Amino acid sequence: MKKKSALIAAIIFVVMVAVIAIVNANGITFTGTAWALVPPLVAIILALITKEAYSSLFIGIVLGALMNAKCSFLGTVDTITVDALSAAVADNAGILLFLVLLGTVVALVNKSGASRAFGEWAQKNIKTKTGAMLATFALGVLIFIDDYFNCLTVGSVMAPVTDSKKISRVKLAYLIDATAAPVCMIAPVSSWAAAVAGCVESTSYSGIQLFIRAIPYNFYSILSLVFIIVLAILGYDYGKMADFEIKAEKTGDLSILDVKLADEKQERMINEEGPANPHKGKLFDLIIPIVILIAFSIWGLVKNGYDSLGGEGTLIDAFSETDAYVGLPWGSILALVIIILYMVLRKIVSFEEAMECLPKGFIAMVPAMTILTLATSLKSMTNSLEASEFVRNIMANAQNLQWALPAIVFVIACIIAFATGTSWGTFGILIPIVSAIFPESSPIFFVGISACLAGAVCGDHCSPISDTTIMSSAGAHCNHIDHVSTQLPYVISVAVISFVSYIIAGLLSYTGAVWVSIPVGIVLTIAFLFVMKKIVAKKQALA
Repeated sequence: MKKKSALIAAIIFVVMVAVIAIVNANGITFTGTAWALVPPLVAIILALITKEAYSSLFIGIVLGALMNAKCSFLGTVDTITVDALSAAVADNAGILLFLVLLGTVVALVNKSGASRAFGEWAQKNIKTKTGAMLATFALGVLIFIDDYFNCLTVGSVMAPVTDSKKISRVKLAYLIDATAAPVCMIAPVSSWAAAVAGCVESTSYSGIQLFIRAIPYNFYSILSLVFIIVLAILGYDYGKMADFEIKAEKTGDLSILDVKLADEKQERMINEEGPANPHKGKLFDLIIPIVILIAFSIWGLVKNGYDSLGGEGTLIDAFSETDAYVGLPWGSILALVIIILYMVLRKIVSFEEAMECLPKGFIAMVPAMTILTLATSLKSMTNSLEASEFVRNIMANAQNLQWALPAIVFVIACIIAFATGTSWGTFGILIPIVSAIFPESSPIFFVGISACLAGAVCGDHCSPISDTTIMSSAGAHCNHIDHVSTQLPYVISVAVISFVSYIIAGLLSYTGAVWVSIPVGIVLTIAFLFVMKKIVAKKQALA
C-alpha cells in the first residue's frame, strides 16, 4: 500500500470511529438502520482507494464490531475475535477444506505435466483470441456445479491458453467471474439452486420448482452470457479493460500479479516440480481428474441431500436439501484419493510427489482463504446489525408501484450484494420479503423472484469483498482491485440492460406476455455492443 493511500485509509478509519462514537453517545441506534451498511461500504471505498483488500476488510470488521459492542473496547475485541473471525472460520470450514483439496488437485495436475500438455494442445488448436475467450467461456459454463470450483478450476486450466493469445489476466478474471455465479444461478443442478430452494417460503411451489420457473427471467445471468459471446466475437473492449488489453497486445505485459514471482514459479515448475519426463502427462490426464472431481462433487451433494431426507425422495428433492458446505468437501476428498491413485498407477506422479502436493495445495489457497475469512467476518457484522430490517422497510414502502417492483427489487438486491459481498446472504434476506409482496397467482411473481436472484448475482459479481470476485482474481492470478475496476463497466452495462428488461417485464405483466421481455433483453444487449464497437472505433480513429 502506498504511503498516500495508507494515510487516507488511516484518516477515514479515525473519522469513522469518531463519528460512530458520537452517534452512540447520542443514543442513536445502529441496528436496523442505514448505519448497518456503513462497515461494508467503508471497506469497499478503502479497497478502491488503497487497492489492498486485507486491511480494507479488516477495518470494515472493526467498525462493525465497534457498532455491535456500543463502542466498548473490550466488547469490540471480543466481537472481532469470537463473533467475526472465529465464527467465519467455523462457518466456512467445509469450503476452506474444499479449497485446499481443489488446490491439491491443481498441484497434482501441474506436477503430472497435464497442464503443459493442455497448453500445447490449445496452442495448436486454438488459433485466435476469440477462440481462447470462447473456450474459457465454454469451460466456465460446463463447470456449473459450484462457483468456487468454477473460479479456481477455469483459471488454472485456461491461463496458459489465454496467455499464449496475449489476453490480459484481468480479462481472464472477468471471463471466470462472469461464468461462475451467473451460470450457477441458472443451473438447476448446483449448490446455488439448493441455497435458493432453502430460502423459499411458498405455499404453492417447492423451492426447486420456483427456482426453475424463475430461470428464464434471470436477466442478468442470461444477458451476461450473451454479452461475453458477442463481445468475444466482435473482438474489442472498452473502459479500463481496453487499456489492459492494448498493453497486453503491444508489450506482452499480461498484468500477472507479482509477475516476477510468477515467472520464477513457472521456471521452478519446469525444472523441479514437474515429472522426470515433462511430457508424461497427456491431455486426458487433465480431463479425467476434472471429470472425476465434478462427478464426485455432484455425488457428494446428492448424498448429503438424501441423508437429510432420510434416504427418501427424488434427485431434485435431494439437491433442494443438500448442504454444499458438507457435500462438496465430502465428494472432493473421495475424488482426490481416486485422482492420486490414477496418477500413481499411470506412473506420471510418484506417491511421494503426490503427497508433496498436499501442502502446496494449501499454500496456493492461503490468500483466497484469508480474504474469504475476512469477507465472511464482515458479512457477519452486517447481519448482526440487522441490515435486512432496513431493507425490509424500504421494500414495504414500494408496494404501490407493482409494475416497477421487479426493477426496484433488482436495484436493491444489487446494492445489498455489492455492499455485503454475498449473493446468498442477499437472496436469503430478500426472497421471503419478495414472496410476501408479489401474489403467487400472478406471472410477475416469478419475475420478482428472478429480479431478486439476478440483483444478488450482479452485486456479488462486481463487489470487491465478494468471495467469487476474490477467487476469480486469485484463479487468474491478477491484482484483485484491477479485476474489480476493469470488469465494473461491463457489469454496469449488463445491469442497466437488465433493469430496463425488468421494467418491460413489469409493464407486460398486465397483458400476460411477460415472456416477450426475454428476447427484448437479448436484442438490447446485442444492439448495445454493436453501438459500443462503433464508439470505440471512432475514439481510436481520433486518438
